[in-house]
Amino acid sequence: MPAIKESVDISRRPEDVFSYVTDPSHLPEWQESAVSVRPVGDALLGVGSRVVVTRRIGRREIPMTTEVTELDPPRSWRLDGVDGPIRGHVKGTIEPLGDGERSRLTLSLDFESHGIGRLVVPLVLRPYARKEMPRNEQTLKTLLEGGA
Repeated sequence: MPAIKESVDISRRPEDVFSYVTDPSHLPEWQESAVSVRPVGDALLGVGSRVVVTRRIGRREIPMTTEVTELDPPRSWRLDGVDGPIRGHVKGTIEPLGDGERSRLTLSLDFESHGIGRLVVPLVLRPYARKEMPRNEQTLKTLLEGGA
């Protein structure tokens, strides 16, 4: 199945958008399913950094370890799930618009599944993610344009 892809235009510079969206501590502020984030280790964010994101899926809270596999400020990044039966793969890109004071953020989400995850992804996660991603991007837009 193709990746789920959503874009939103934000009235902030690419550097501002990149700084906010790649700071894992902000995830619960703009992603509905993100409950908490915990870094693995003390290193600054960079390729190879890992974080454990706890997500609420239905009535369950599920921790998922994610690794930064690409980081090209302020243009793009990639996060890959590294454990569990369902592993998310997120690619983010930011394009400057107009005079560089606006940005277009595009997020692409795909899943790799193992075991029980092969049933859960098409029946539960893909439909949920298709609904949640546009709301998440709208929340992000509101936060960043409001001066957050």
